[in-house]
Amino acid sequence: MIDLKRQAELHAAIELMFHAYRAFTAPPDAILAQRGLGRVHHRILYFVARNPGITVSALLGVLGVSKQALNAPLRQLVDAGLITTSTSDRDRRSKLLDLSTTGLALEAELSGTQMARLDALFQQAGPGAEAAWREVMAALRDSAQRGPAPMP
Repeated sequence: MIDLKRQAELHAAIELMFHAYRAFTAPPDAILAQRGLGRVHHRILYFVARNPGITVSALLGVLGVSKQALNAPLRQLVDAGLITTSTSDRDRRSKLLDLSTTGLALEAELSGTQMARLDALFQQAGPGAEAAWREVMAALRDSAQRGPAPMP
């Protein structure tokens, strides 16, 4: 059982994470809203930009969503001319995704706001703080892949 003092500290950490994530996503969210798009669209653009020619199946795995959840936002991005699709030469059933020139520019603007914020904050906090943050974020990511933490 987590003692009461530690519970208060952990509740404060949860609140910090919630508010930090909201601050981190606010600038791209505002840019997306002007286009009638949302955070899910940014995630798709981001991972297609990092993985040109990614298959829809691979993108589903990266995002950890169902085909049904991806279908509508991906279709919106294709219809808006931000993502292009092509058929794989190796497997005609596979659809390959790439960003169009417009999609590349939008993704760079969206992620650019976040990179600038992280860069400034990491410089302010110092290399030790950045390394510790990366370690915590990697551990959090890895723990999610292992499944839920056991209850104390």
